[in-house]
Amino acid sequence: MARILCIDDEPHVVKLKCAILAQAGHEVTSATSAQQAIDLMNSNAYDAVVTDWRLGDKDGRSVVQAAKSHSTMPVVVVSGYVAEAYQAAEPLADLYLEKPVNPEELVTIVNELLKASERASRI
Repeated sequence: MARILCIDDEPHVVKLKCAILAQAGHEVTSATSAQQAIDLMNSNAYDAVVTDWRLGDKDGRSVVQAAKSHSTMPVVVVSGYVAEAYQAAEPLADLYLEKPVNPEELVTIVNELLKASERASRI
């Protein structure tokens, strides 16, 4: 079981993503703004981050930057603005998925990134 931080400024969307990841056996914390997510990362340890790109208060770059400055945890951007997100300045997320995302695909990708991250941390 991994600890995952899931961020989306649309409450029903973040609730759905959290439910999908929790059903896959993960412990999921939700945030509905970039600042809330950054505050959570400053006070808690997570194994992965799943975030939207356009978050209202800030863009997803601030979330990706905060996550990458804390650790090598994988970051997945799930957004309707993937092209915009992918063209943003460094740091880059580990993967970009277009909304709406297939729930099985999201779980598979997060699980694979977690496995790769775990292998890398053992080296």
